[in-house]
Amino acid sequence: MLGIFGSILFVIAMILLVIGLKKYHFRSVLLVAIIYSLLPNALIFIYQETFATGIYAVSYDQMGRCEFDTIDEDLKIMEGECQLELKNHSNKPVTFELEFLDSYIAKENRSESLMNVAGPFAITIEGNQKKLIDLKETLDVSTIPNHIHSGYSNNVHIKIIDNKASRILSGL
Repeated sequence: MLGIFGSILFVIAMILLVIGLKKYHFRSVLLVAIIYSLLPNALIFIYQETFATGIYAVSYDQMGRCEFDTIDEDLKIMEGECQLELKNHSNKPVTFELEFLDSYIAKENRSESLMNVAGPFAITIEGNQKKLIDLKETLDVSTIPNHIHSGYSNNVHIKIIDNKASRILSGL
């Protein structure tokens, strides 16, 4: 709802900009559209580098990868391995729990969220450090319906949780 309201306000602002300018309509609209599209990423980066603390200072490189393999013929035990890189932009260490979320597109079969059978995982990242997280777990999936049998996925979606807050960090 907030996104729709913001989009409507943006369109109204662009119309008023064109009406208010006597000259350089196209250049002004193009410049505002470019600035508007680049501004959110820049503001998030500036916020994380300067003011953010706790899980809000953690960024995700969006290049996570998970791989799953069935290791018994009854399809009840799987081996899952996930790798992702997180960076703490604050000066203080951050500790949080990590959960895996399935892709928004493929909801019929569980894949990345199978790692939560062995989780949630407690992660600590020191101040101003990058950390490559490599989790390799043996998973009992006998009670989980509609799960994959083997495969891999890129651009993993994750959720980080501390005592008071949570954030969802998505792949591309």
